[in-house]
Amino acid sequence: MGHIDVKEPEGYEASIAAEMPAFSRFGGRYLVRDGAFEQVEGSVRSVTVLIAFPSYAAALACHGSPEYKAATALRTGKADIDLIACEGYDGPQP
Repeated sequence: MGHIDVKEPEGYEASIAAEMPAFSRFGGRYLVRDGAFEQVEGSVRSVTVLIAFPSYAAALACHGSPEYKAATALRTGKADIDLIACEGYDGPQP
């Protein structure tokens, strides 16, 4: 999950395009990507992204991949980002 403040839109868009091979390689797919939202509690950045991977290990492998590292280099200075990888939940639901 990423929370992002974009400082340079054109440079940021280039980094998104560069991330796609890593996401594809590790089975990532967007669940949320910069859609409308309402901040109902706490603080938030201007863009929220949620990407699902087949496993927690796949998410971490994607983040450590050469493809993703190259995309990160393109993003440097173009956006401020808080990024977390977390395990899914498979327990009881409401």
